[in-house]
Amino acid sequence: MAEGQDLFDAIVMADDRFRGEGYQEGYEEGSGLGIIEGRQHGTVYGAKIGSEIGCYQGFAFAWRYLLHSCATEKDSKKMKVLESLISMIQKFPYGDPTYANLHEDLDRIRGKFKQLCSLLNVQPDFKISAEGSGLSF
Repeated sequence: MAEGQDLFDAIVMADDRFRGEGYQEGYEEGSGLGIIEGRQHGTVYGAKIGSEIGCYQGFAFAWRYLLHSCATEKDSKKMKVLESLISMIQKFPYGDPTYANLHEDLDRIRGKFKQLCSLLNVQPDFKISAEGSGLSF
């Protein structure tokens, strides 16, 4: 009777055992896929941020050259904001994705860029698409 009981217990407990093994296998596979998917998402998002910052930097360098070549007294505020934007871009932590204030610093750069565009009286249209990114006027 003890052997019959053990066999019966093995059959009844098989469902629990298979459920536990299936859960463990699924968890391990899901964790691996989650890491891969997270890395891909991070790469795409990082590239978008890098493209945006690079566009701001190119815009700032071009305007610095233009304003230096024909600087007047009324351009001093524009130059001050422009140099501030360039300084913020250069201090941006490109190599540290775990930087706690990444989004706050990015928002400050965006705000300074908008301020500069207002002072320069230009209306940029920054777009990120599958073809690439860019500023258009």
